[in-house]
Amino acid sequence: MQVRLTLEYDGTDYAGWQLQRNQDSIQGRLEAAFARIFAEPVRVRGAGRTDAGVHALGQVAAARIPRPFDPAELKRALNATLPADIAVLDAAMADDGFDPRRDAIRRDYEYRIVNRPVRSAFDYRYSWLVTEPLKIEALNRAAAVFVGEHDFAAFRSVGSEERSTRRRVYVSRWTQSDDRFTYRVEAGSFLRHMVRTMVAAMVEVGRGRAQPAWIEQLLASRDRAAAPAPAPAAGLFLMAVHYPEAAG
Repeated sequence: MQVRLTLEYDGTDYAGWQLQRNQDSIQGRLEAAFARIFAEPVRVRGAGRTDAGVHALGQVAAARIPRPFDPAELKRALNATLPADIAVLDAAMADDGFDPRRDAIRRDYEYRIVNRPVRSAFDYRYSWLVTEPLKIEALNRAAAVFVGEHDFAAFRSVGSEERSTRRRVYVSRWTQSDDRFTYRVEAGSFLRHMVRTMVAAMVEVGRGRAQPAWIEQLLASRDRAAAPAPAPAAGLFLMAVHYPEAAG
């Protein structure tokens, strides 16, 4: 029996989604919870490998469990076993062939910025503090450059081994509410550190240090060394993973 889970988590205290030797991970915590419930190992697979410090409001995962179990009861049991910063929002039966990563057709991410001289005592774990004034119009001119299919080689982490660095971005836009800026981006998939590097580049434009044409030049260059360092992980959230109606 395979189950499909929808999760949210605060990634602050974790080394990311993926299992890593001698480090605490979201996948590791989930597998430990399953092992406690079923008294045997259960492998959990996720839709996206969020990095250390990155959060999720709509991560999707799947696991094959060793015996039938009511999904509602499984959700209750997992939440009773998991730490408070990881929550199972939904559990449902899934087709045997469902693969949360390969079957996904789009992923939504959000990046949050607090734009003021002093940090927020409440949002510092979930945002990037940018103290220089940002202009929403400039941010959105920069964001528009990313819409469509591009080669994002300049925006990936050093050492990434993806076969192709081309990605199609469907949505790329900023909104503002007082001193809070939120970036929403949707694509079929992302390279490692791609969103955070995009945000760092757009903030340079929003600060007035660069023009949107600079981002076009970065895309054309395919040179990672020419792009800025990624924005801090704390501001990034995996919001949702989308599947064809038949998937799962």
